[in-house]
Amino acid sequence: MNTFNYPKIGFTNDKKVFVYFYINKKRYRLYNGERIKSNLKPNTYPIIQRKHIAKLLAAEIYSYINMGGVITEYRTNKIVTGKPSDIELLNQALKIKLNNNYSKSYKKELIYAHKKLLNNMRSSSVSKYDITNTLSFYKNSSSYNSVRKNLNSIFNKAVELGLKENPIKFIKRVKVKSTLNKPFNNINPILEAIRAYNKQLYLCCLMTYGCLLRPHREIRELSWSDFSDDLKYIHLSGNRNKSGRNRIVPVPSYIRDILIKGDPHHNIFSDKPQPYNDDYFKTLWSRFKIQSNILEKGQTLYSFRHSGAIEIFKRTGSITKLQKAMGHSSINVSLTYLRGLEIADLKEEDMPMV
Repeated sequence: MNTFNYPKIGFTNDKKVFVYFYINKKRYRLYNGERIKSNLKPNTYPIIQRKHIAKLLAAEIYSYINMGGVITEYRTNKIVTGKPSDIELLNQALKIKLNNNYSKSYKKELIYAHKKLLNNMRSSSVSKYDITNTLSFYKNSSSYNSVRKNLNSIFNKAVELGLKENPIKFIKRVKVKSTLNKPFNNINPILEAIRAYNKQLYLCCLMTYGCLLRPHREIRELSWSDFSDDLKYIHLSGNRNKSGRNRIVPVPSYIRDILIKGDPHHNIFSDKPQPYNDDYFKTLWSRFKIQSNILEKGQTLYSFRHSGAIEIFKRTGSITKLQKAMGHSSINVSLTYLRGLEIADLKEEDMPMV
């Protein structure tokens, strides 16, 4: 822990009082006790009493730091002094993750996993038992692995911040019997049935198939400004798609034929600046599925994307073109995708080399 002299008291020109101290020759000032978990707020008192309350705050700061208490820089997560507890590091890690440009649903999952773990921690230090006890509540393999994955993400960030190690690496995933989004053998009758049911769901499904975009965010959030002037291309920045890379996606003519370009700042579905809610297409699909007698078991909205992937691979035979079209981060992801769709039993080493 850094050594420092006893804090001193200063005043601003408008008579506000603060406590200041030096750590590693850098000056820090505190106007209240919030950063040391104290309720003292000297500047809420009459001017004549502020110096006295500030002296009490100085004493609390001195004691807090000498006892190993953590102080971070103002408005940042950078630690000035003290050794943070595991809980403080996990809280800090979650805060950083939530400030990233992730989807709302993923952020909710992180918050949920973090809360469940903290509820099961027996002390401020995390143990393997705390994690296994948290995960033991999930009898469903997918739920178990999902919470484990989200905790792992938080722990990895906490390790970057100073956590000794990631204890989840000692806890294995539960083997899950894979369930596939079953592709469509004859897509036209399906699309016709959807068009008769709801035009917006039809456009979503058509673009999921023809543009290979993901329906619940990438397509739902599209605005007319994302299209080129001739509607032949969609431009998506990295913060708008799962891969995190900028993407330029061709728009087939059968999709362009039904598009009527609107205000550049308007969403293509809502015709307003704001898109529909996160579950809009999920709800429409669920309602269509209930009344449909044409869908097979395992066919979902994502089946249109899978069907489009099969079509591209059959037409081109190119795994690299498929990778680019799908927006996958690597060829391995695309290969796994194809194996899951039972196109071919391929490995990366089977692919042509240069």
